[in-house]
Amino acid sequence: MSVPNEKTSMPYSEKHYFSSYDHYGIHEEMLKDQTRTLSYRSAIYQNPSLFKDKIVLDVGCGTGILSMFAARAGAKHVIGVDMSNIINMARKIVDLNGFSDKITLIQGKLEEIELPYPQVDIIVSEWMGYFLLYESMLDTVLVARDKYLKPDGLILPDKATIYLAGIEDAEYKEEKVGYWNDVYGFDYSPFQEIVLADPLVDTVELKSIATDSASVFHIDIHKVKKEDLSFQNDFKIRVQRDDNIHALIAWFDIEFSKGPVPVRFSTGPHGNYTHWKQTVFYLKDVLQVKKGEVIQGKITCSPTEKNPRDLDIAISYKFEPKNASDRNSTGDLKYLMC
Repeated sequence: MSVPNEKTSMPYSEKHYFSSYDHYGIHEEMLKDQTRTLSYRSAIYQNPSLFKDKIVLDVGCGTGILSMFAARAGAKHVIGVDMSNIINMARKIVDLNGFSDKITLIQGKLEEIELPYPQVDIIVSEWMGYFLLYESMLDTVLVARDKYLKPDGLILPDKATIYLAGIEDAEYKEEKVGYWNDVYGFDYSPFQEIVLADPLVDTVELKSIATDSASVFHIDIHKVKKEDLSFQNDFKIRVQRDDNIHALIAWFDIEFSKGPVPVRFSTGPHGNYTHWKQTVFYLKDVLQVKKGEVIQGKITCSPTEKNPRDLDIAISYKFEPKNASDRNSTGDLKYLMC
């Protein structure tokens, strides 16, 4: 069956997802993300013993940059798989850089194709999405792991952790949410509920963070199962200064922990810029907090029924000030990341 027919037979959400990677622009953004790209390069180039004479599978190979890193590090052969039409450009790039004999590129869904090797030694993939799991390819990486990875094989990266913290963000919340109170003299406040349910992906300044952070989700990609990607975890974050809390933010850290030289990078405000930025969840109430107080709650995340690449996220929180005369705050908020 030809690739165009495969795409035609897909649900609209799947066609839209894969087609979005046809354009060079999204790949330019990822390649220019030096934190992302140089971390992968370091994890591969600084651990050549892992790659020497190995068969490597690059899941979602895009323009082929990770495949070429692996080939240059000494891999015996690399298979790159991608559904989008950008793979046609990747073939030209691989050939232009002299790797045609070492890299085989296959267009198609990994779940439906057969690789030229029954097993691989290493899987590399840049599968992460916003909030780690939004529109991510991790499900496909797990399929590749279970179907093709040797029992003693490696996955790069192999660990991921989501963190949560509280921020002061009065100015931007007013611009984003308060705007609807008066739109050219009219009350548009019903829009506020919709706006609050839509997580914001943006860069948050480090100085805005008013609490410590809590780990709310951690996975070892060698062991995790698909059903584990729907999670529910409690959190506690301690206030670091007297301030107002307008939102919670989330970011993730990625680890390449195997090999002589481990590599790690963060997408948090304390790290260098990445195209993933941070994910902001605005609260309905403003929490007036003092240093040492604690905000506790629960976060739940699962794929939506309509589109498994989208996320239903629920956050409940409870804040009890030390001063009994101050007002307690609780909230049960639902967000749709689509």
